Amino acid sequence: MSIDLDELLERVIDEQSFIRFIEALGSDFASERVLEEMTPSSPYESSVLGWENESVDTFLDAAAAWATASTKSSSQNVPVSNVWQRCASILLAGKFYE
Repeated sequence: MSIDLDELLERVIDEQSFIRFIEALGSDFASERVLEEMTPSSPYESSVLGWENESVDTFLDAAAAWATASTKSSSQNVPVSNVWQRCASILLAGKFYE
């Protein structure tokens, strides 16, 4: 069963929901590894659950790059209304951002 990370992201409002999101993100990555072992994806496209970054360093680099790019593209005078959700969004971006 696939986890709907986007739906979980919408529910991040505090530390506890942020921790649940991190746990779900980790489970999604673990599921990805199992599925890829059984039926490997093409090296020219994202994997079956959409993971582009398969190591901690590439995941964190992508998350940081997305955070920087998304901050620059939005108005810098607007404060983040939900810092927990912003942090979860940054981590989720590490999954797909290149």
